[in-house]
Amino acid sequence: MDLESVKKSLEDKSTSFDPLHRNLYNSFILNALRVDLVEPHRVLCSLTVIPRLRNDGNYLHGGVIATLVDLVGSAVFFAAGHSTSGVSLELNVSHFDAAFVGVSIKTHRVMCS
Repeated sequence: MDLESVKKSLEDKSTSFDPLHRNLYNSFILNALRVDLVEPHRVLCSLTVIPRLRNDGNYLHGGVIATLVDLVGSAVFFAAGHSTSGVSLELNVSHFDAAFVGVSIKTHRVMCS
């Protein structure tokens, strides 16, 4: 997949929020995602936490974080020239602090060799 297609796949805002749509959660989250850089083997993105992505504690929901790790991680495989990304069998995410509504978060050096 070429780099422009990788970027478009993460920026696609056309998917409706039909509850029966199989990509409901991906599109729900991707609508808040900004792609800052796509280059071979590297994808950098940012997201400002909006109210619909928060949990009961008023900060970014862990499910959103896991979805971002999975989607952006898959995009890196495509940016590296792989034809498939595989399937996430296990995700390990370390949290340093809560991201409250209005806070902007960024991916850091998501790379694939």
